[in-house]
Amino acid sequence: MKRLTEEGDLMRMATTVRKDIIEMLVKAGSGHSAGPLDLADIAVALYFNILNIDPKKKNDPARDRLYVSPGHTAPVWYATLARAGFFPVEELKTLRKLGSRLQGHLDRLTTPGVESSAASLGQGLSIACGCAYAGKLNQLAYQTYCILSDGEHDEGSVWEAISFAGHYKLAHLTAIVDRNNIQIDGPTEQVMTKEPLRERYEAFGWHVIDIDGHNMEAILDACSEAKAIVEKPVCIIAHTIPGKGVDYMEFDYKWHGTPPDKKQAREALKQLRTLGGKIESSDI
Repeated sequence: MKRLTEEGDLMRMATTVRKDIIEMLVKAGSGHSAGPLDLADIAVALYFNILNIDPKKKNDPARDRLYVSPGHTAPVWYATLARAGFFPVEELKTLRKLGSRLQGHLDRLTTPGVESSAASLGQGLSIACGCAYAGKLNQLAYQTYCILSDGEHDEGSVWEAISFAGHYKLAHLTAIVDRNNIQIDGPTEQVMTKEPLRERYEAFGWHVIDIDGHNMEAILDACSEAKAIVEKPVCIIAHTIPGKGVDYMEFDYKWHGTPPDKKQAREALKQLRTLGGKIESSDI
């Protein structure tokens, strides 16, 4: 896996991943658009710069762990894993197909590089807490990361995990909240109030960092700061734009669980080409 250190290279890879997401979704005819597109910058930063992980040593006990709680954002993780060398890029075309290793929600038993299965929301942070606690007991220095959607903070299980991590001072645990302000039923603050999210995490003993989730330098700096904090868990609240990179999807909660049709996909790819990245010719 090639490590990318230049911000421009990371941003171009994120555009490539967004292109992959659009092509995967239109071929599948189903799936989620908004979340995967807005997480592309974070996913690329993690796999191409931050994580201590090697696709040739998937089970290395010293590897960093990434747990994705919103399993419906699978397309962005599949695209990133493929581009990072965990499985062939050509396999992305099989998303949601019968017999494919790339199911609609993440499945650790079928997809190389996936640490935990995810479908029912609100479970990922509990798993990450268990992993971080095991590392603490075994005096291992790996980092544990967990991606959380803002919508799943409706779940009581998330707050139990937040409380657990704060109580046991789980250093080397970093939660990254995708604060895109939408969920399937509408804007998050209309469905159920999340704010003041920062203060709520801090009340449970977490260190909190607010960032622009599309600013690559800010993502890298926040993860570096999180790694340096060894007395408590860290929450990075990443403020993102749902559907990022495709103007007709941005900020619209209706794209949470909707794929583009062929005409919409062609327009999306046209827009992404203006951003750079590796955009191969498409048969869409």
